[in-house]
Amino acid sequence: MKRIITWILPLLGFVVGALGGDMLQAARPVEHDAVPTDTLSGAEHSHSEDTPQGMHGTTADGHDTEVELDWFRFPNQFFVPVMRNGTTLAIMVLTLTIEMPKDSSAEIVAREHRLRDALLNALLVEANTGGFDGNFTSDQSLGRIRAALVTAARRAGDERISNVLIEEIGRQDG
Repeated sequence: MKRIITWILPLLGFVVGALGGDMLQAARPVEHDAVPTDTLSGAEHSHSEDTPQGMHGTTADGHDTEVELDWFRFPNQFFVPVMRNGTTLAIMVLTLTIEMPKDSSAEIVAREHRLRDALLNALLVEANTGGFDGNFTSDQSLGRIRAALVTAARRAGDERISNVLIEEIGRQDG
């Protein structure tokens, strides 16, 4: 009986955890090429009032243009260790999204791994220089982190990346 319990309990825990994780998993972003645009309803095309429709630019002759924006959300969170003197003090967990012109979506998706590496490198630099110490959610701290992320994303991905959005940020003290 003892042997049966030592095999069944871990198996049962694995199955329950897998089912629970599957049910709680957030919906993945829809690939733009996967759904034909002519089959989408008007409600799926609309944006909420507080979502920007596009960013403005200026042409060489001085006319204003509006660029339609798109977003790429990294499917996995970023885990960044905060270390001091060789000891892990905390783990930062971030969910990031890249904001870019719609016409550069395919390029960004193709460069996902390079972008993830560059962003993680920028986050590690921030962690090692005290960027996540104290009140890391202040406007000044988040502005510095965003600026570092945008610079890294533009170097690794595309100069047309307009912003890196920090959707979720948390600190797990160790």
